[in-house]
Amino acid sequence: MSDESVNQAVADASVVACPNCDLVQRLPEIASGQSARCSRCGTELWRRRDDSLNRTLALTVAAVLLYLIINTMPMLGLTAVGRSSFTTVFRGAELLWEHGMHSVSALVFFTVILAPALQIGFQLLLLLGAICERPPAWVGTFLRYLPSTRIWSMLEVILIGVLVALTKIAEYATVIPGHALFALGALVIVLAAMQSSFDPREIWQRVEWAHGRNEAAAGRVAEATP
Repeated sequence: MSDESVNQAVADASVVACPNCDLVQRLPEIASGQSARCSRCGTELWRRRDDSLNRTLALTVAAVLLYLIINTMPMLGLTAVGRSSFTTVFRGAELLWEHGMHSVSALVFFTVILAPALQIGFQLLLLLGAICERPPAWVGTFLRYLPSTRIWSMLEVILIGVLVALTKIAEYATVIPGHALFALGALVIVLAAMQSSFDPREIWQRVEWAHGRNEAAAGRVAEATP
């Protein structure tokens, strides 16, 4: 058996391998809201979600708007001895860098600014590509790297940290919550809803397989050749 025949995709899209124990099995037909689990280890293989693309796209657009608010408007304001000061998320990372805490500053920038931007950006691009009549191949590439951006996006951690800091600072100064703080709380909820409504299997079903494109192209060439 040649390597080329081994590496080809299975024609039956209902045949999947469990990501936890590698058991190959066939997905049954399930109703909306139900899930299919591995018969060996019980890992969830697929959960059917109706109108996944449109719902996730609407939530992603909302996430883009909230992300812009978080990074352009003040997160917190402090008033003490007649002086007021406001800061944004990016300015907070910049101040950490200026005070010599370079590793903490880089970590805050990566997990609170860069990783969420990549997560929301990848999600938006692959959804826009998937709703096309013929989704491009790069949609699959974005879908493969999307889970990595979710792992490093830690907005909920910074939200808890800010709320804890509020209780500490309130004893020494008047704390003024900014619009970005409320947007941050809303974004944490929107991202959770976005992940819950997203069905990656529906995306994969829309992306044309690479060998299928090659065979189709070869067929068109053969037809055009006299």
